[in-house]
Amino acid sequence: MDNVIRRRTPGARLARWGLYAILLGMALFYLLPLVVMLLTSVKPLDEIRAGSLLALPQAPTLAPWIKAWGEACTGMRCEGVGGYFWNSLRIVIPAVAISTLLGALNGYALTQWRFRGANLIFAMMLFGCFIPFQVVLLPMARTLGWLGLASSTAGLVLVHVVFGIAFTTLFFRNFYVSIPNELVSAAKLDGAGFFRIFWRILLPISGPIFVVSVIWQFTQIWNDFLFGVAFSAFETQPVTVALNNLVNTSTGVKEYNVDMAAAMIAALPTLVVYILAGKYFVRGLTAGSVKG
Repeated sequence: MDNVIRRRTPGARLARWGLYAILLGMALFYLLPLVVMLLTSVKPLDEIRAGSLLALPQAPTLAPWIKAWGEACTGMRCEGVGGYFWNSLRIVIPAVAISTLLGALNGYALTQWRFRGANLIFAMMLFGCFIPFQVVLLPMARTLGWLGLASSTAGLVLVHVVFGIAFTTLFFRNFYVSIPNELVSAAKLDGAGFFRIFWRILLPISGPIFVVSVIWQFTQIWNDFLFGVAFSAFETQPVTVALNNLVNTSTGVKEYNVDMAAAMIAALPTLVVYILAGKYFVRGLTAGSVKG
């Protein structure tokens, strides 16, 4: 038996290294566009025209990044994408916080405080996850006009909160289903009310699913283009709209290095979030997969 195991060990080791090689190749292939963007963003224009996409820069420079941030033309103005970057932050931070908190409350109410019609309400909210965004552009525009929030940052926050609640409710509902009902029942017997149970018992153990919700919402809102271009004015446009305007603005010479630098600036927040919290995202998704 030991001889059989020893004979199989080299083959198993070879298969493992082969699997690693395949996974590494797939990862490099997937990251290839990002590598091209990064290399192009630090090359002078002369090198871009004369060299290969994957060639290392001979004279690396940060001038394209500086121009993309504060000088590049995004339509009629040549102020770079820096201001629009901060616009996106002003939209993302409150929208993520509000939609996550409301999703937590909804998930808590739908699982731990059962009431007539709870399953129907959840099904209707779940249906909202599958509604194409294009279908609601006109009704949402009229609603924002009626509320006096058209073309404003607050209006964009409201739009993303409304469309994020369905997803955050789904996340928290599935997580809270796995929490024993006896825990909440004991708190009710001790006289704890709705919000006291939520703040003192459920929130402290909801860290993994909060990470999932925050990462999901942050990514969806930061990368959004449709709502940003439809419901914003020039002063409130997010960075994705500014990036589109920059790439499509023609001022004579096409500066590919500036375009790539602007694309990297727009992508950096989501890259940082996934690099720092990606493993917690996977853990949070599986945290509520087992009942008990």
